[in-house]
Amino acid sequence: MARGGKQGGQHGGPHDGPTDWVSRAADDAVRHAGEGNLVTVASGASPSGPIHLGNLREFLTPHFVAEELRRRGLAVRHLHSWDDYDRFRKVPAGVPPEWSDHIGRPLSAVPDPWECHVSWAEHFKEPLVASLAEMGVQMEEISQTHMYQAGTYREQILHAIRHRDRIEEVLGRYRTKAAPAAETEEEAAELAESVANDDQDDDGTAGSVSSWARFPYKPWCGQCGRDTTDITSYDDDTTDLAYTCRVCGFTGSTNVATQDAGKLVWKVDWPMRWAWEKVDFEPAGLDHMTPGSSYTVGQELVSSVFGWQAPSRVTYAFVGIAGMQKMSSSSGGVPTPADALAILEAPMVRWLYTRRAPKQAFTIDFGPEVVRLYDEWDALRRKAADPAKRDAQVLAFERASSTHDGGPLPVPEVAVPFRTLSSIADVTAGSAQLISAVVEHVGFPHADVDELEPRLGRAMAWTASLPADERTTVRETPDTDRLAALSEDEELWLRIFLDRLPEQLEVESVTTVVYGVPKVARGLGFEDAPTDQVKADQKGFFTLLYNLLVDADRGPRLPTLIVALGHDKVRALLGRPPSD
Repeated sequence: MARGGKQGGQHGGPHDGPTDWVSRAADDAVRHAGEGNLVTVASGASPSGPIHLGNLREFLTPHFVAEELRRRGLAVRHLHSWDDYDRFRKVPAGVPPEWSDHIGRPLSAVPDPWECHVSWAEHFKEPLVASLAEMGVQMEEISQTHMYQAGTYREQILHAIRHRDRIEEVLGRYRTKAAPAAETEEEAAELAESVANDDQDDDGTAGSVSSWARFPYKPWCGQCGRDTTDITSYDDDTTDLAYTCRVCGFTGSTNVATQDAGKLVWKVDWPMRWAWEKVDFEPAGLDHMTPGSSYTVGQELVSSVFGWQAPSRVTYAFVGIAGMQKMSSSSGGVPTPADALAILEAPMVRWLYTRRAPKQAFTIDFGPEVVRLYDEWDALRRKAADPAKRDAQVLAFERASSTHDGGPLPVPEVAVPFRTLSSIADVTAGSAQLISAVVEHVGFPHADVDELEPRLGRAMAWTASLPADERTTVRETPDTDRLAALSEDEELWLRIFLDRLPEQLEVESVTTVVYGVPKVARGLGFEDAPTDQVKADQKGFFTLLYNLLVDADRGPRLPTLIVALGHDKVRALLGRPPSD
């Protein structure tokens, strides 16, 4: 049965400062666990394909709740189930068509077509586990293949079979003629089979469902290893279960009490595990919360069949990628946590998921929006340094920046603005040493390039990922046609600029010259306030410089660009070689 509902003494003291969705979810988990008990938060995922940024909410949501409970000094575990005993459902693009022979087998039994892991499941689990480690996520991992094959659930399976009439009564109340949308890879197959069975009775005639069609346990075929089996009989006394395979034609049997050759269907498997693992909190996607969904059915089955109380929960919305439809883990070709970590610092990836309530959908833009995101993150870091400004935003920053046991996550010792680093990386062809030298000139002294990491590597990766039309291309030779067609004002601007450009380029002095040239051309001094006419001239002058330096009307901030290119290169492109 569910543990007592008292909450007193479980907070580890009252909430200090601001609260957020994590605080409230932790409160609910504690209430479910009862006073003095270990709190179990859970997550689960099927490694059927690339585990993308949408799936990441499944992992990070319980992680943040577990971290809050650790902060309060409470005993907690984050239990993660790898649903690698789910069926292989379809062959995605890029995989040899002969892999269709494995459809219906457990993901853990399907070979890795890329031949770098022991199975299909491991191929997609490994990169996600590595990304989670980089983000400081600690969890106790469970393989459902191991749990089932080790016989761990035998008594629970027998218990479900003994109560199959009650299970069917609950499922039948939620079942409709139109099959609901599948919530998991496994359930998609179960639903398709259920719909097909709706039109057949024991004799194969239309009108009723076979008495075994909705049996809560599904055996794997003893010959081909698929789940394409139809149960033909079950003996409650001996627990012998007979079946035939629709694919290979094999007729066989298994003894449920002594052999481990199958698994519970999804809508029974999930509540069974809630009770077995004593789960107090588990998030779920919005698709699990519709009428007749896994959670709706599961919360009734877990109490009436398995003697547990459905865990507290939050529902989470989907995470999208700019310009892409809702992500599907089996389709491939969608950004993964590893992709995000190549561009965003690990605390920033965590921050994307903790700063919003789980029900709030959001989109990650790996284009120009990345620069703005870094600016926002850096501004929040400065705000968090002031204890007087601690609010819910700062709390999200704190949750993202460190873990209870692991401490702060890696950040650069010298935090150069990302827009500066990416601009320099763009115009220096990604040379780390050259970028480091330019960074020094633009006002960020550092002992060696390592002090700029991990942000420098992210900036270099991001600029390299941009399409050609979004990158800055420095001209190789002067634009002689444009230089020959300069207006009188443009000739004057370039002459003043080249005369005043210092030999040793520093951002501050170059900024003064860039903004001051149109002032001098109008008879003003560098330090004078610009008139409206000067402001108009500045726009024209800036466009001219971009045209001559990078063959565009705009680009990186001009002082940074000029410092990155260097004195000699700038003079050469503007029509006056250094020897003049």
